[in-house]
Amino acid sequence: MLEASSNTADLPAIPGKRYFTIGEVSELCGVKPHVLRYWEQEFSQLKPIKRRGNRRYYQRHDVLMIRQIRSLLYDQGFTIGGARQQLSGEGAKEDQDQSHQIARQLRTELEEVLQILKR
Repeated sequence: MLEASSNTADLPAIPGKRYFTIGEVSELCGVKPHVLRYWEQEFSQLKPIKRRGNRRYYQRHDVLMIRQIRSLLYDQGFTIGGARQQLSGEGAKEDQDQSHQIARQLRTELEEVLQILKR
């Protein structure tokens, strides 16, 4: 159970791939595959693409969502119902606003780097 309580900061960086298998997502998020399949039933936001013999392929936004769910459940101590509410209610709005702010800041910094490289 020690692995489940480890901080989200300990998780590996997400590679720049378009699709991830359930095994890869399991390693990236520190959650076992059967837990991921269960969360798909509990959280409507999780919709991996299913192809070839019902194989799941997750996209980057799915991996980020799983990490957020993991943080709510394991780090912040929410129940599944509480985490579901947090994702669909006020908490989601605050997180979205924060994500937009981070994205704007990142874009500004990247534009500054581009200007430096053009010199």
